[in-house]
Amino acid sequence: MTTHTFHGLGVSESVSEALARRDIVAPFAIQHLVLPDALAGIDILAKSPTGSGKTLAFAIPIVERLETSSPTPSALVLVPTRELCSQVAEEFSFIAPAKGLKIAKVYGGTHVLGQAKDAKGAHVLVATPGRLQDLLERRLVSLEQVTMLVLDEADRMLDMGFQPQVDRIVRRLPKNRQTMFFSATLDGIVGELAAEYTTHAGRYEGFLPPEDVSQVEHLFVPVTPDNKVEKLVEHLQHDGELTLVFVRTKRGADRLVQKLRRLGTEAVSLHGDMNQNARERALARFESGQVDTMVATDVAARGLDLDHITHVVNFDPPEDKTGYIHRVGRTGRAGRAGTGLTFVLPDQQADVSRIAANLGHQEAFVEVGLTVAPPKLVYTSRRRNSKWGAPSQRRKI
Repeated sequence: MTTHTFHGLGVSESVSEALARRDIVAPFAIQHLVLPDALAGIDILAKSPTGSGKTLAFAIPIVERLETSSPTPSALVLVPTRELCSQVAEEFSFIAPAKGLKIAKVYGGTHVLGQAKDAKGAHVLVATPGRLQDLLERRLVSLEQVTMLVLDEADRMLDMGFQPQVDRIVRRLPKNRQTMFFSATLDGIVGELAAEYTTHAGRYEGFLPPEDVSQVEHLFVPVTPDNKVEKLVEHLQHDGELTLVFVRTKRGADRLVQKLRRLGTEAVSLHGDMNQNARERALARFESGQVDTMVATDVAARGLDLDHITHVVNFDPPEDKTGYIHRVGRTGRAGRAGTGLTFVLPDQQADVSRIAANLGHQEAFVEVGLTVAPPKLVYTSRRRNSKWGAPSQRRKI
């Protein structure tokens, strides 16, 4: 028996066969690390980015450890967005039938009573914190028999302000449970929360395969306010390929879609002011390739996990290198090639050049004629024993 297969890691034959039917035969790095302990019921702390295979790292142990006779619900997966909720539930749907398990998803924008009925009869509940808290307060769902908890993309849940709801939900769960905590970072408040929710947890760190990273080409495009939209149209001439365009605001997303349509380019928007039906229609048209351009805000795109996005365009540059990584990381998935383009207005050159330099893309920035900004000088102070402190010290960042 080899640990290079799912069966070799302790996964049952029926679940391994279900994975093989989807051409998934070799575990990703994070799955290889997590599965043995997760299958044994040990708490898990996993630092793992989107696209690393983390969903199956927790879905497989849940399916393996539950039975058809298990209470409903027995497992709870908390996720930050509606889109991720649907995607995680879909991943479960491929392997849950191997054990006769039922899956339900709970998120805002749809009928409450229908979701509550589905949740009561499901072994695994995949939910966003806000809607689940609503169902709990109405006493439409009980979590008293949940023995497995997953917090997926926990850092994003905190960024989106869900910690109060998450805390209230976790307090309703049995203390004797397995908790699996997946996050892009385990530092700061995320680490504190992870330590609070888990007991004697195994800690793991997974990465995207190196070949995935090397397949992404990073480009920077000088633009002006007058030609910015026309430049975007030029870069959208990719027949049959999916392009995700990032903008700063919800209003900006809708306005850009309108401008693109006037110039003969069909696009859909995705942002927080859209109702759930509109969001699902937009995603379905984009994922199917019926429309190959989606204009989205950062928050709306959180949890968007599509393998076939070939181009990411930062129409409005990200605020920092973390934002850049999250955005451009949505292309070049699963070993495919991808391209990340960042549009740069004259007054944005300094900030974007620092992001490019921090990520090792300075050569691509310079070769199109953009100017690299000098390091910033910031003022700090070195404390003396005197209560008045010390003169300011300058340092480069």
